[in-house]
Amino acid sequence: MTQAMDTAIAKLATLPPDEQDRVARWLLDELRDEEHWARQFGNSQDALSKLAAEARADHAVGRTTELDPEKL
Repeated sequence: MTQAMDTAIAKLATLPPDEQDRVARWLLDELRDEEHWARQFGNSQDALSKLAAEARADHAVGRTTELDPEKL
């Protein structure tokens, strides 16, 4: 465990039990969210790279048009 985590845990230990539980629930929720997003988008980099390459190729041969924000 890192020094920062040791310090945080030591400070948390001084809180009343209900506050400790509140912080623990928050932290566990955050960790679950991070795991969820990692699973959802962990493999998307390859797909994004492929889409970007296709867009560059389309642009190189003139199959794209300039986006006019006023027409959105």
